[in-house]
Amino acid sequence: MKQMFREVSGVHKWKIIEPINKGWSDDKKYHIVTDEGIQLLLRVSDISKYEIRKKDYETMKRLDEVDVLISRPIDFGVCNDGKHVYFLLTWLEGVDLKELLHTLSDKEQYNFGMKAGEALRKMHSIAVSGNHILWTKRFNRKIDRNINQYQACGIEIYGADQIVDYIEKNRYLLDSRPQTFQHGDYHIGNMIVTKHGEVGIIDFDRLDYGDPWEDFNRIVWCADESNAFASGRINDYFGNNVPEVFFRLMALYIATNILSSVPWAIPFGKEQIDIMRKQASDVLEWYDGFQTVIPKWYLPYTHGPK
Repeated sequence: MKQMFREVSGVHKWKIIEPINKGWSDDKKYHIVTDEGIQLLLRVSDISKYEIRKKDYETMKRLDEVDVLISRPIDFGVCNDGKHVYFLLTWLEGVDLKELLHTLSDKEQYNFGMKAGEALRKMHSIAVSGNHILWTKRFNRKIDRNINQYQACGIEIYGADQIVDYIEKNRYLLDSRPQTFQHGDYHIGNMIVTKHGEVGIIDFDRLDYGDPWEDFNRIVWCADESNAFASGRINDYFGNNVPEVFFRLMALYIATNILSSVPWAIPFGKEQIDIMRKQASDVLEWYDGFQTVIPKWYLPYTHGPK
């Protein structure tokens, strides 16, 4: 296997190359251990993704500006006789937060949510560089695409008409929204806890620039596991002073994401389709069919775990 990566700097010092079989990406991931015991993360993509991965590398380098615990990019280039592009990063050692969470008290879950909110706020301090399309134009295109793909997929979500109705009535909220760095898939499944109790953020495969509040569109996965964690994440992000318009926009972003989830799941089979339909049902219940904008699981700062 080492022959495939012979163009990667430092490969002659690699002692262990272990495949990582987690996540939904088409990329191949490897846990590397060097002769000196240094651990690394290697991500390998088809050469057709060269420009995308180059942009990802350059964007992640900008996170060196902020104090957030992440896998830091080390190197980027072409390997395997020009067939693949590689992305080499530092390794984050820890346990999956999702697995740890249910062993903790509500207060401890809430505190970890606060740490996740703080990390996200810091990442969102990275501003857009260069020219960019206005957010209202970009996201309205996404809304139109998601609605069309859902309607064409042939699988029904109960209450989809209520979801679409909320989206259509709230497109105006996209006007004049700022754009910053986005993780793109920010939820409890992409977080680890170190031996020192710090929260590390992993899997930046969907990083982008856009409205920072769109990074709350996958908080449903957090709320499914812990109301306290999800609430702590929101409250700390806003310094315990959450604006009402945030909840309206979060509902819009969640609604849009829910519509796209079933078409996304189809290639992965019935089990994933059922999971996404169940999640859509949960979301509708949280929002009373989108008659309210604050989800039922949300705990205001003054009502959080003591």
